[in-house]
Parts: sequence; C-alpha cells; structure tokens
Amino acid sequence: MMKPSNLLRLAAIGAAAAAFAACTPRPAADSPSGNDIPAADANPQYPGAGAGNVDGGALGAAAPGSEQDFVVNVGDRVYFDLDSYQVRPEAYPRLDAQVAWLQRYPNVTVRIEGNADERGTREYNLALGARRAESVRTYLVERGVNAARIDTISYGKERPIAAGSNEEAWARNRNAHTAIVSGAVR
Repeated sequence: MMKPSNLLRLAAIGAAAAAFAACTPRPAADSPSGNDIPAADANPQYPGAGAGNVDGGALGAAAPGSEQDFVVNVGDRVYFDLDSYQVRPEAYPRLDAQVAWLQRYPNVTVRIEGNADERGTREYNLALGARRAESVRTYLVERGVNAARIDTISYGKERPIAAGSNEEAWARNRNAHTAIVSGAVR
C-alpha cells in the first residue's frame, strides 16, 4: 500500500502534467473529420481598411484619437485558431494598424483581453486567453509600442461576443480584444 504522502505527491505531479498538457497548443489536423469545418471557413474574416468594427454596425463619425476612431478605423479585435495562441498572418495588417495608431497617439494605454470559446475547462480557457493576450502584446511591443502602455488580462470563456454553440460563434469568441484604457480623445 502506498503512503498517503506519496499518493498526494503523485496526484500533484499528475495534475501539473495535465495542466501543462492542456495549455500546449495542438497542431491542426492534416485532414478534417467529417464533423469539422475547415479552418478557412470557420474563422471570422478581416474587413478592409476603414471597417474595423466587425462586431456591429456603423458607429458614426469618429473623432481622431478617440476610442471610436480606434474601433472603426483600425479594428480592435483579432482572431485565433482552435487551441492556438499564435497570431494568424491575416491578423498582421490589423495589428500593424494598431501599432501605427498607438504610435500616433502616444498617451493612449491599452489592455489586451484574451478570450476563448466555451469549450474546455475554465482553467484551460483562462490560460489560453492569457497566452493569446500576451501574443498580441508581444507583437505590438516588437514593432515599437512601449510595453509599459500595454496590460493584458484573460477572460477565458467568460465574456463571449457571439452567442451560440456552433463553429461560427466559437470562431468569433476565440479572440484578443485591444481595449483603450486611458489617453484617448473624448
């Protein structure tokens, strides 16, 4: 019979290994099963310049340097593949536009909010959301935005932007949202 202290250690090691494995990104399957939607069809599309607000209608005229200007003319959200925190190439133009806007308005501070879809445990989705937020932060910092101007937070699956339990809703909820915290024109 195993001692209770050894059993407790073994359980702790197993829990740590499971948590680590749950947070490791998995490569996309080479051939989707009959139940899966191909990644190209499952992910939200990025509109062209001047159409940053992908989650709603027109917001009206935006004052330069305002939060509305950022949302409408730059775009405040990028999307991720399932179980991934790597910035997708189609997000680069939006993030580059965020860099340019933040450089134009150096008093603005932002918070990158990492989000996940409803699938998976709360803990897994919080960890994944944190990695998504940090990936966006790293992208912005590597391109010249002062790191002190950017905070990150993970909401995991707690703040969905799309209702539903289908691939379209899940794809929209796998995102990082750049929220203006201070310094924008009112």
